[in-house]
Amino acid sequence: MFRRMVLAACLGLAAPSGARGQTELPIALGWARTKVNAVIFRHSALCSYGDSQVASFYDPAGRVVLARRKHGSDRWETHTTALTGRTADAHNAISLAFDGAGYLHVSWDHHGSPLRYCRSRSPLSAAPLSTAPNSLELGEPEPMVSQLEQRVTYPEFYKLPGGDLLFFYRDGSSGSGNLVLNRYDTKARKWRRLHDNLLDGEGERNAYWQVAVDRRGHIHLSWVWRETGDVVTNHDIAYARSADGGITWTKTTGEPYTLPIDDDSAEYAVRIPQNSELANQTSMAVDHAGHPYIANFWRDKPTAVPQYRLVVHDGKAWKTHQVGQRTLDFHRRGGGTKRPPISRPVLLLDSDAERTHAYMLFRDAERGKKISVACSTDLQSGEWSFVDLTRESTGQADPMIDPVVWDERREIHLLTQFVGQGDGEKQEDVPPQMVSVVEWSPREAGAKPIAPNRD
Repeated sequence: MFRRMVLAACLGLAAPSGARGQTELPIALGWARTKVNAVIFRHSALCSYGDSQVASFYDPAGRVVLARRKHGSDRWETHTTALTGRTADAHNAISLAFDGAGYLHVSWDHHGSPLRYCRSRSPLSAAPLSTAPNSLELGEPEPMVSQLEQRVTYPEFYKLPGGDLLFFYRDGSSGSGNLVLNRYDTKARKWRRLHDNLLDGEGERNAYWQVAVDRRGHIHLSWVWRETGDVVTNHDIAYARSADGGITWTKTTGEPYTLPIDDDSAEYAVRIPQNSELANQTSMAVDHAGHPYIANFWRDKPTAVPQYRLVVHDGKAWKTHQVGQRTLDFHRRGGGTKRPPISRPVLLLDSDAERTHAYMLFRDAERGKKISVACSTDLQSGEWSFVDLTRESTGQADPMIDPVVWDERREIHLLTQFVGQGDGEKQEDVPPQMVSVVEWSPREAGAKPIAPNRD
């Protein structure tokens, strides 16, 4: 009965006027000639602390803008910083995080370039921007640990339950790079290096990863390998996890890894050959029992259409589930940012000891290039329902959500913008477009959440 209710709620939401339970909150105009404001590896382009939410984006002049509002309000206060980025390259995105003390951390403008990082001068306060200095005023750029910080790409923050932060980035280049991992001590207000080289490309390849931190504080890491700068050389999905804050890593069997992990030593969730349209930099999530779920897309044979899929470990073995049935084929080739008709997916789970509901966000030309969500209350059934979260096309945007809001409220807050993107870091002639946050609540849409918080 519950499963039918949720599916019916999801099925009833897709409408030209927008999804039931959906609210759109415009912020300001942003750069839109590339998808630098709307790439999935920003991870936390939108984040919350307490009752406040902060968004980040580049304005039409390439300046980093921070915008803040109180949850429940449609009034944004914007702060244009002195920071700038090379917006012509979609890799040079902005990533945010609040640590456990309420200080905002910002990293921006990287594609094989020196680390650009700063943090707020003060923790988040209740004072509005217009009346007092507060958490959105940033300090001077600074190093983290001053080693391996000259060729940084894909910086991502992840917050641990105790309030410390993890910072992942690639040292090197596409087809030849390693994964670096730092940890921030909130009490000491200092970074330290955990691994110079957690995933070793051996000078022959590099890993494109995604991370999830579960309610116990365990870190789950999955990745695909790429052999060269050409996207067609993506292959395989591998996995590791850490129960001690990122220091040591094991396989699903509990077997410890000898670090760094390389192509030969990795545990493979699924073997996927090159030339399969396998995506890099997608997302993953973890259910109540600590089982990892990895979202991606690929074609399972040369003549097949690429399909969205979930790769799931059920406690005994890895299994793959297809999400829906796409009919539009595509082929990507070469380096740089691509412009396929679908986006990379973002996966969210609502889970307790008895059941798991999956929500996968994506953009597909088959649905008018809107940001949509696929809903499932039973992966074994193969049944998915689909909801459009944006009213209009978002161009080449990837979905980006506020992870804190999902963990604490079981609501989807989506940072969205219509963006262009030429193939291989080319710009499209797209004027500045409105950056907005779209709120969508499965609860308001008629679905009772399973677990409204991490506990």
